[in-house]
Amino acid sequence: QVRLEELGGDSVQPGGSLRLSCTVSGSPTNRACMAWFRQAPGREREPVAFIYTPLLSTVHKDSVKGRFIISHDSSKNTLYLQMNSLKFDDTAIYYCAAKPVLNGGVSLCSSPTTTYSWWGQGTEVTVSS
Repeated sequence: QVRLEELGGDSVQPGGSLRLSCTVSGSPTNRACMAWFRQAPGREREPVAFIYTPLLSTVHKDSVKGRFIISHDSSKNTLYLQMNSLKFDDTAIYYCAAKPVLNGGVSLCSSPTTTYSWWGQGTEVTVSS
């Protein structure tokens, strides 16, 4: 059974930083699409960033570009999201997701038609003063 466990959510002031982690057990992630999504109160879940782990190629959505960085450590089977310059609008539950792939690239990972196989339970990020 594959399990994804997110850690790192917290309450932080605007302008602050957090680092989320997502550790995967039960399956390697060295050939996978992995992603961070988030869901703010009263809103639909939205993608935040994607990574194609064989090449470590990434895509970040415009709303977080230049502030958030997605990364992956295959030796630890762990996905990260470094979040800097946090804003009130970043308040949400953050979910990691993974999908094993043979090939395809980050364009596959970020395609709206790609369905992710595995999801974590979420970690809450609150930005407030």
